[in-house]
Amino acid sequence: MSRLETVVEELKALPPDRLERVAEYIHGLQTVDRTERNAILRSTAGILGGERGEEFARNIKGSDEVDGRDW
Repeated sequence: MSRLETVVEELKALPPDRLERVAEYIHGLQTVDRTERNAILRSTAGILGGERGEEFARNIKGSDEVDGRDW
């Protein structure tokens, strides 16, 4: 039996209140905290520069403008 299968079997045997605690713990492990998120953003900042960055900027120009006729 694999480690995953063993853990699943153990989870099946837990009472509902403990299973809820385990679910919250697992969710916490999967959530990227602010420090990690900032590090990810810093590592990609400025990655699209030069000609490709300028092309991107041209393509999105005006995309945040709202046309009153659409309302």
